Amino acid sequence: MTYEEVRAGQRNPRDPPDDQVSAGPSSARPYPPSDAAVLGWLFADHPVALSVYDTSLRCVRRNPAMARLTGAPAHDTWFGRRVTEILPGPQTAAWEARMRQVLATGDPAPATRIRSRVSAAPGSERSLSVAAHPLRGPDGTVTGLCLTAEDVTEQNGSPDRLALLNEAGTRIGSTLDVRRTAEELAEELVPLLGEWVNVDLLDTLLKGDEPGPFTGQVALRRVAHHSIRPGAPEALLQPGEVDFYPPHSPAVRSMTAGRPVVHLLTDPAAQAWLRDQPQRADSVREHGYRSIMSLPLRARGTVLGVTVLLRSREQPFTDEDRLLAEELAARAAVCLDNARRFARERSAVLTLQRSLLPSRLPPLMAVETASRYLPANGAGGAGGDWFDVIPLSGARVALVVGDVVGRGLGAAATMGRLRTAVRTLADVDLPPDELLTHLDDLVDQSAPVDDGSSADAAELGATCLYAVFDPVSGTCAAARAAHPPPFVVTPDGEAGLVRLPPGPPLGLGNGVYESAEFELPEGSLLALYTDGLLEPSDADLSLRRLCSALSHPPDALEAVCDHVVETVVPSAQADDVALVVARTHTFDAEEEATLDVPDDPAAVATARAWAGERLARWGLDELGFVTELVVSELVTNALRYGEPPVRLRLLNVDTLICEVTDGSNTAPHLRRARLSDEGGRGLMLVAELTQRWGTRQTRRGKTIWCEQSLPRKTAAARAR
Repeated sequence: MTYEEVRAGQRNPRDPPDDQVSAGPSSARPYPPSDAAVLGWLFADHPVALSVYDTSLRCVRRNPAMARLTGAPAHDTWFGRRVTEILPGPQTAAWEARMRQVLATGDPAPATRIRSRVSAAPGSERSLSVAAHPLRGPDGTVTGLCLTAEDVTEQNGSPDRLALLNEAGTRIGSTLDVRRTAEELAEELVPLLGEWVNVDLLDTLLKGDEPGPFTGQVALRRVAHHSIRPGAPEALLQPGEVDFYPPHSPAVRSMTAGRPVVHLLTDPAAQAWLRDQPQRADSVREHGYRSIMSLPLRARGTVLGVTVLLRSREQPFTDEDRLLAEELAARAAVCLDNARRFARERSAVLTLQRSLLPSRLPPLMAVETASRYLPANGAGGAGGDWFDVIPLSGARVALVVGDVVGRGLGAAATMGRLRTAVRTLADVDLPPDELLTHLDDLVDQSAPVDDGSSADAAELGATCLYAVFDPVSGTCAAARAAHPPPFVVTPDGEAGLVRLPPGPPLGLGNGVYESAEFELPEGSLLALYTDGLLEPSDADLSLRRLCSALSHPPDALEAVCDHVVETVVPSAQADDVALVVARTHTFDAEEEATLDVPDDPAAVATARAWAGERLARWGLDELGFVTELVVSELVTNALRYGEPPVRLRLLNVDTLICEVTDGSNTAPHLRRARLSDEGGRGLMLVAELTQRWGTRQTRRGKTIWCEQSLPRKTAAARAR
């Protein structure tokens, strides 16, 4: 039977007729009270506060106990009002959402403590235990719900405070971000304990210095503030700005004493502070604030800053308010200190990383390059991604990207060692597959060993992609160690993934790596990257996005990098991102000259004359004397100590390169000849007369090379 039927005076069909109800004790069959009687008692004399809500969560009835609990006048009507209007408070909205679940599921909501303002009087916040039960119609459909409430402020004050602290603890410190943690503390304190709060940290601490004694004015940087008024009109500072607090201010006194300082703003101590702060005093009067509480933010024996609460209610801050605010501030201080330490370590890692990564890529004739490095945003800290562009002999260039397993200083230090090792091995001019094999051995040998057991390669494991582009042949040789393969964009703008043989990660030991060679015509684009550019949940989709972002790239490589970062980098970037793009330039046939040298000592003169003629054709007569001398020495050594075939090559690029290749793997050694020696001065002359020289191993022998700077007028003409 519904409530409306009871109010209309209709009889419950289960009630007996009036003429069958005995009026005296002689009745042989007693009948239970009617539903109307029970319903009337519930809404007239029941001591438990209750109210009834329809499916829109609008109140349709309440009993006098609920009116007394909420302080509502007897004539006040609740019909059509929601629980957030009847019991306002910071936790009521969440409770209303729980009531909607009761309507949707039909399951009752057990008793839950909430903090609510039960009347318009100042200091009327109370702790209530509320529960909700579904009301069903004849067909079992939920037609509304009944809410019961009990005031547990006095009898359960401590458990209520513990419940509030537990709930706040789950919301404060959700990230390792100093500003966000301060904002979470401010949002917990207002409007629960006051109408305004500001969270300020020591400026010296945020700059990385440890705080000293508080003497003179103290510089505090505003990190967060919160107000019950939209737009926070009380704010005299914005987050990020610094203010100086005098020693007698409540904020500095609380930090010095290490405990809360509570004042009415009419107290002499507060008035003395406000007299020195006329703008702050005007704001306090304008918004009607009556009391102030300053709480030091202290963690691990270090004072980090201060939290200042203002209250406009007539009731000043109580001991219970102080204890609750002190507990919240203490928890927030630990989270703030964790965030500060994380930020400091992250800054140190990033500084180390950026010092180890190339500050700028070298200008080269073979390739035009651009790069991006984005540190991870996750709580794990920055990782060990790296990249490099390394000039090689013969106008070739090496492009490398790598990724060290792990986070933090250890990963950054390992990245630095690997990058140095790659540069050292590249200087020896090893092919990509051999270079990765040597690098794998280095990582395996540097892995930690525990009690004589085998090393845990996962701790120092890494991936790497190493590619060498030769602008003379227009080919690129590359090998990879568990690293994503590169993309190539053809001169007509079509992008595609290069299929390279897979290889194991570095650090496992005994890795087998294979190189693959592919053509890169003039104007091709080669893109190398780390897996931070790919979405972990769907790498295939990320590869398609990267392919689309690289297709038909603009001429400016910086614009290519920006476009890739904007369109491909995951929104929740949990890993480092390294990206290198290179546009290739090949050399004309006229810039290369090759001579096959017969296995005959008389061929030295022929090679010398041939080199002089080629330099004259290129207009480099100024380099003729030195070049002929160098050619004579290198060809003589190849014929005397090497094996056929012997080949001489000259390259007229940004420098003049002279190379002599033979079939012997024996590397030459530079030594200082004695006065009585008839030979041994050839390489010494080459080293003295040229800017750079070296040797590299080939598949079928070795190549000795040297470089000379072009005459100034020739170099200037090429620059134009």
